[in-house]
Amino acid sequence: MYIYNQKLIKMSEVLITAIFAACLLGGVYIYAYWATTSGSLEDENQNFIPDSWEKNFKWLFTGKTVIMLILGLIIGYLIGAST
Repeated sequence: MYIYNQKLIKMSEVLITAIFAACLLGGVYIYAYWATTSGSLEDENQNFIPDSWEKNFKWLFTGKTVIMLILGLIIGYLIGAST
């Protein structure tokens, strides 16, 4: 019983971390979209990624779908395994 409780606590910590990461990345994507559509940041090629961010963080925006999919799968698995 003690080992099961420790496993459940570790899974819940990973779940909280995954939810936080998904919310943080979602906020970054939403802010990038808002900043480019409102004109606050420059976006010459109209891909909703600010040009100043595109130089350093292109990988974050090109892998957006895969990153969010993996986080969603992790969150779904952990919720399913904890019940």
